[in-house]
Amino acid sequence: MTDLDSLSIPSVSVILVNYNAGPWLTEAVGAALDSSVAVEVIVSDNGSSDESLERLRRVHGRDARLRILENGANLGFAAANNRALSLARAERLLFLNPDCLIAPDTLERLIHYFDARPDVGMIGCLVLDPDGSEQVACRRAIPDPWIALRRILRLDRLSRSASGRCLDQRHQPRPTAPVEVEAISGAFMLTTRRALERVGPLDAGYFLHCEDLDWFVRFHEAGLKILFVPDVSVTHHKGACSTGDPLAVERHKHRGMVRFFRKHQMQRHSRLFGWLVILGIWAHFGLRAVAIWLGSGGRR
Repeated sequence: MTDLDSLSIPSVSVILVNYNAGPWLTEAVGAALDSSVAVEVIVSDNGSSDESLERLRRVHGRDARLRILENGANLGFAAANNRALSLARAERLLFLNPDCLIAPDTLERLIHYFDARPDVGMIGCLVLDPDGSEQVACRRAIPDPWIALRRILRLDRLSRSASGRCLDQRHQPRPTAPVEVEAISGAFMLTTRRALERVGPLDAGYFLHCEDLDWFVRFHEAGLKILFVPDVSVTHHKGACSTGDPLAVERHKHRGMVRFFRKHQMQRHSRLFGWLVILGIWAHFGLRAVAIWLGSGGRR
């Protein structure tokens, strides 16, 4: 019997996809291992070329609760998570970015909602920047072409879409109790095997970006609620795995936007409008590419 086999089934399986996350991987894994509930941590590595895995093994390599899956190549975020899922033993599953730090009581304070709310399939919490400010993605609407246009024109702070939905909800009062939302941050997604039996795993057709939005839509279609818990917070050092090639990141992001629109929204509109939206997505990518080429890093 191996050390892993001798361990009891954990309360939560924590899955992290690593691609050159540097020292943040070790910090994130260490924070997860310090949880007040029993956990196992599975790191799915997408062919990292930095020292992140070596550092992780030096610091936590002897902990039987840690497993490292080396994929040998960059499979993308969704596919790497799905590969790790096959190794997970717990009923509850946390998909965590390798630059996201949880507190010891984070999971303990969240997992009871699955028992209290059978209609809840996924839980998110308050995701903060290192300076303590709320990140835009931790409570949001599912974007549609009109919301996206308003965001590009920088009008999202001034008004809402015709449907009353607002993408950036940081400018609305933060709820004081758990609330149902359309979408949470993909950096911290807590779900269950029971939910995935109804929804399925992440769509590996996405390489990077929009796979989380696709998942949220499918959760809603399966009749499962997504819960945002505002009094539990984590810190996300955003973009640790996306700093090497900003143009490639933008390309994958815009491909994801096209896939998401064609899969979930294009059928609601005329064919002409649909192709105009796709053209607009790639035109937006062109503008971002020019900005990167001019040295702005695409962050303006």
